[in-house]
Amino acid sequence: MGSLAGPVVVCAVKFNKKFFRKKRPKLHWLRDSKLLSPKKREEFAKNLLQVPGFKFQVCYCYPKTIDRLNIYQAARLAMRRAVLRLANSKSEIRNPKQTQNQNNQNSKQFLSYKNLNLDIVSNFVLRASDLRTIVLIDGPHKIAGLNLDQMPIIKGDRRVFAIACASIIAKVWRDRMMTRYAKRYPGFGFEKHKGYGTKYHRAQLACLGPITIHRYSFAPV
Repeated sequence: MGSLAGPVVVCAVKFNKKFFRKKRPKLHWLRDSKLLSPKKREEFAKNLLQVPGFKFQVCYCYPKTIDRLNIYQAARLAMRRAVLRLANSKSEIRNPKQTQNQNNQNSKQFLSYKNLNLDIVSNFVLRASDLRTIVLIDGPHKIAGLNLDQMPIIKGDRRVFAIACASIIAKVWRDRMMTRYAKRYPGFGFEKHKGYGTKYHRAQLACLGPITIHRYSFAPV
């Protein structure tokens, strides 16, 4: 979120009980992406993608959206999109206004996620047949406009395995995006600092001036 250039990238991951029934030595010592080297992040990301049933969704907001909404609201928007898109076509949803004792009577009225626009999905609640679905959020606040059970967790990326996995996928994804930007916009060194305000980046910014992927609402851009 503190980068001077590039999009804000978030990731949502989905686990079920089956994931934790098997030991996964390749994922030992997986932790918050900020505590890992780029090489270890790439390694963990590769191993996660090889796990059967592991699902994730990456969403991001470009600098223009960040400048228009502010970085916090842009990140929350991307988070909401990621969670909603992670809900697959097999998930059942129901209107939250329906009471629990009506579940059996209304089971035939459940709609398929694939038939709903994402903006409409925000007005519904995902329903699993025998498991409770809950969104674990990195940070102190719930995601507005998301009618799912939510649990905000301060420093969640250091305390919760699932959130740490999401942080790794998001970081690796964004780093690759910035490396591609480095080829499109040479001279800024995006492949090295990934858009953060390093001494070199600030020097090049002063020399070359800001470009389209810079966040104009951020100092010193």
